[in-house]
Amino acid sequence: MAHAYTPGLKVIPCTLLKKKRVLPIPGKVLVGLGKEVEGVDIVAQTALPGKVFPVNVANRLAVAPDEIKNFMVKGEGDTIAKGEIIAENKPFIKWFKTAIESPIAGTIESISLITGQVMLREPPKILPLAAYIKGKVVEVHEGFGVTVETEGTFIQGIFGIGGETSGAIDMAVKSPAEDLAPEGIKDIHKGKILIGGRHASLSTIKRAIEIGVKALVVGGIHDRDLRELMGYDIGVAVTGTENLGITLIVTEGFGSIPMAEYTFKLLASRNGEKASVSGATQIRAGVMRPEIIVPGYPVNVTECKREQGRGWIEPGDPVRIIREPYFGVIGTVKSLPPELVSVGSESRVRVLEVELDGGEKLVVPRANIEVLEK
Repeated sequence: MAHAYTPGLKVIPCTLLKKKRVLPIPGKVLVGLGKEVEGVDIVAQTALPGKVFPVNVANRLAVAPDEIKNFMVKGEGDTIAKGEIIAENKPFIKWFKTAIESPIAGTIESISLITGQVMLREPPKILPLAAYIKGKVVEVHEGFGVTVETEGTFIQGIFGIGGETSGAIDMAVKSPAEDLAPEGIKDIHKGKILIGGRHASLSTIKRAIEIGVKALVVGGIHDRDLRELMGYDIGVAVTGTENLGITLIVTEGFGSIPMAEYTFKLLASRNGEKASVSGATQIRAGVMRPEIIVPGYPVNVTECKREQGRGWIEPGDPVRIIREPYFGVIGTVKSLPPELVSVGSESRVRVLEVELDGGEKLVVPRANIEVLEK
């Protein structure tokens, strides 16, 4: 049987998930092996060095650099408050007195008798690392973090913006083909993971931010709305660090595209349950997809899928077309013809036949589809 290797977009009711949570620099791990954690629990933390502020004491006091030791009120390692005097002269006539105040709260890191500079450093900033998902710690990475394992629903989107967040899933529309209008977002949606249908406009997204929705999941958005929301073109950069007040996940693509019915029904089956989401996306090498994770078994599911996927598609597999003119269309692989076929660019490529729900059949290049793993 012919095989076509293709990237996979996972929409799985229940699977085994592992998330490696590590700090960017060495720190302290706060939980042990086997510990059950919630998504908001801090599993590790580190301290980022505070900002350094130089103060030219020699220049301010009009003395030689090696003389400033005689005028220092504070020494290396001393804690200082903002506005506290760190150096001063004591002239015979008090009107000529000069006192140097600290511009920050922190510590005196160094005093140079060569340059006459005193280096002040702000207090370190604590960087906490949350577990992100509810589960069990199955591996400890000493000094850096842990790996958390859980079983649950796993859904990947096409594109997203915004970082990691969590909240209860709330279905805001009744069907995957329904647009999510601004007036459909109420005060009760504050702190929720809101599930829309076909499309969310710029006004809808702004309304969600205003209400305090944690994340918005919809089938499609228009690229012009995204550009206006961000203030710039994203291009091919990695997303996930945006500070917009909301995480946005698009499941189908750009434009007005109904959410895949399977995805919509799966999310609806977890309505009211707490989910962890991330909008981080990278479409270059090392592909990273936005995701929705709901720990625990869905209704009527008694066993979770544990295999990692076979890495290719076969007849009967569900796929999404990811190139025009059928962008966003979902169907089932009908056949995988082995012969090369000429396409519009006059190239000869391998194709596959996709059957839609209504029975219509489309022939598209194999590179133009993405498998939906269920």
